[in-house]
Amino acid sequence: MRNKRKFHFSEYFQSLLLLGVLLVLVVLLSIYSDAFMTGKNWMNILKNHMAHQLILAVGMTFVISTAGIDLSVGSILALSGIILAFALNAGMAIPLAVALALFSAAAMGAVNGLLVANFRINPLIITLGSASVFRGLAIIVTGGTPIYGMPQEFLQLAKGDYWLPIPVLMAAVVLGAALVLSHCTKWGRYTLALGSNCEALRRLGVNVAWQKVSVYALSGFLAGVATLIISARLNTAEATAGSGMEMNAIAAVIMGGTLLSGGKSTLFGTTVACLLLSVIKNGLTMLSVDAQYQEFIIGMLLLLAVVVTDLRQKRLKRSGGDAAPGAAIPKSCSCDAGSDKKTV
Repeated sequence: MRNKRKFHFSEYFQSLLLLGVLLVLVVLLSIYSDAFMTGKNWMNILKNHMAHQLILAVGMTFVISTAGIDLSVGSILALSGIILAFALNAGMAIPLAVALALFSAAAMGAVNGLLVANFRINPLIITLGSASVFRGLAIIVTGGTPIYGMPQEFLQLAKGDYWLPIPVLMAAVVLGAALVLSHCTKWGRYTLALGSNCEALRRLGVNVAWQKVSVYALSGFLAGVATLIISARLNTAEATAGSGMEMNAIAAVIMGGTLLSGGKSTLFGTTVACLLLSVIKNGLTMLSVDAQYQEFIIGMLLLLAVVVTDLRQKRLKRSGGDAAPGAAIPKSCSCDAGSDKKTV
């Protein structure tokens, strides 16, 4: 029983550490400014800083748990937003335009997945190249000119409230669906196993290539969901949208405790890290810190998170405690695979 408790604490150590840092930061900012703890400010943090970032980070969590990475989500966000704007300006019904944008984003993600699955090239190189292609297409089709003037009905995505602001509700729905996918489906177990023991998963009869394609397609789809929020908030679509957002998503995922080597992910940690980064941005803005220094601080946090995660993994391996979830294919995964070889 003692071992189980120790293992459980070790699994969530980094997430709990981030939670502690978040609480300390909230206390300090509350002392500095009376405006920080107001409901208006917290709605601003959740709605304008965290919602779209969490949606991107959820998709990135699945990708990184497979030992992959996706540097193209910012470019997918920009190009799918432009497709959305063109469709709306052409008079297409809002539901159809939204569906077209989401389908396009998922298709771009699937292209990444196909390239990763069929070529033995590092996903970093592949998605870096596709990011340039998607961003270039966005510049070509718009001529570098932003597209303004979304329908008022569509703008309600950013302005409307149903108990909570719609962007916050969208992020909550995405997180809830991701938790169900991760913990209650074979797809989630196979995705985790993909990063820890891909060959064993293949021997179980799982279509590994399809699994990779589906993970990257989901990442692209969620980039499309994020562009709905951003386009509605800014009432515009432009080729530079989403620039740098992929790095913030990666920072949140790694800070949260998901391993770059794959095989372990934590959506709880990703959520806490997204909230921490959003609070840091809000606090730095209150302190009148320039935007470039904000990026510097977030970059330093990312480097620190990578170093801490790497040191902890090495220590766990030396102590023989590297039995993290996903280190081997879960028993439920291997049991299910026998009856599902032809359908997966």
